[in-house]
Amino acid sequence: MRAWTLPAAGVAVLAWGEWLNRRWSRTLVEAGGHGSRAVVVLGYRNPSESINLINRWRVRAGIRSVDADAGGDSVVVFSGGAVGGDTAEAELMADYARSVLRYTGRVLVEDRSRTTWENITHVVPLIEDAERIAIVSQPAHALKARAYLRRQRPDLADRLVRAADYRLGEWTLLKPLLAAYGLWTLRGLTAAERRR
Repeated sequence: MRAWTLPAAGVAVLAWGEWLNRRWSRTLVEAGGHGSRAVVVLGYRNPSESINLINRWRVRAGIRSVDADAGGDSVVVFSGGAVGGDTAEAELMADYARSVLRYTGRVLVEDRSRTTWENITHVVPLIEDAERIAIVSQPAHALKARAYLRRQRPDLADRLVRAADYRLGEWTLLKPLLAAYGLWTLRGLTAAERRR
């Protein structure tokens, strides 16, 4: 085996993880446009009373997904019930946004959801008046949520826009694992939903 084979394989795996996560972040979304924006941040199982690393990252990605042009017409909706602990993921995320990130924009909390399907079901009444909707999570999970929104409320599908939850080089070493897990979690989507 040549000395460059292993490093080249490692680079290929990292590039594959980046490519797939980037692709998922751009699937089932329309062009940006102007107008009010609802940014839905999906929670991740949080077993303790302090916010975990994944939820902290999702809050930061949600805040950077707020469109400065929308101004006061933007709202961030944190979604997630008390799945892994006693406190709802949405409450932990909202508190982190306000107290640590000093976010002063509009925030809504949906704290009943226990699954991704329920996240979408419960946030629809909070976001259906927005002209643009961005869903924030790891790219595969966000794609799954966008597909669920299209299934539950096809009339809102053309309002879906990209969130700022994919950045080149962010989580690079974990992206191959996230991509592999994403392929497994997206198996319930149709081929059109995975590619569009």
